[in-house]
Amino acid sequence: MSGQTVWITGASAGIGEALAVRFAQDSARLVLSARRKSELERVARRCRDAGLAADEVLVLPLDVTDWASLPGAVQTVLDTFGAIDLLVNNAGVSQRSLCKDTDMAVYQKLMDVDVMGQIALTKAVLPHMLERGAGHLAVTSSVAGKVGVPLRTGYCAAKHAVMGFFDALRAEVEGQGVHVSTITPGFIRTDISRNALAGDGSAFGEEDEDIAGGMDVNECAEVVFKGLQAKKREIPVGKGKEMAALWIKRISPEALFRITRARS
Repeated sequence: MSGQTVWITGASAGIGEALAVRFAQDSARLVLSARRKSELERVARRCRDAGLAADEVLVLPLDVTDWASLPGAVQTVLDTFGAIDLLVNNAGVSQRSLCKDTDMAVYQKLMDVDVMGQIALTKAVLPHMLERGAGHLAVTSSVAGKVGVPLRTGYCAAKHAVMGFFDALRAEVEGQGVHVSTITPGFIRTDISRNALAGDGSAFGEEDEDIAGGMDVNECAEVVFKGLQAKKREIPVGKGKEMAALWIKRISPEALFRITRARS
């Protein structure tokens, strides 16, 4: 990835931050995007400590739900680095609430951030990649993009949606030199549950037991990094029982439905 331009959204924490540092170690030029500029600056310092020069890291604050701002952001990246080789759509928010207790505004926000924001930025970058006949688009979905589990009705819906969108997009553009990867994490030790939306839209504020026992975020980043290097179409990453659910869903959906019911 040396010398290639990698744009990561949701780069201010968690998987996005760990990926940024890993790509910096491989001498990729980086564009770091999220809403919190101060946190992006902190991550940028880590990337420079990993070996990048100051002009090889662009901090570009971005709200993916502000669709009107995205073409301008794309132009800023092109003006700075000349090309976008890899876009990692990693911005997202999770949920922890029963359907009956969840406001419709929460479902709307999950769809706006986790689905429409990813689609909008991808559409803004795609013409550049198609014109070059080269590029790589990736999205962080989830095991929840294939398996429905309690307390995450909106999150599962959103992650199923991006999985379907990017699988379909791959079928459209892969023959034109543009690769598409779906990243499918299980439980990774990040603040995803603390930052998840409760039913009223407030922060859930607690760490799930499953998340606490999940894969280390840097180990996750290494798996994803290697998968993206190899241009894998789908990159499952995790170490717990949730990863077995991907196979059970294929082999015996009824068995998986019984398992997820028991979790509730």
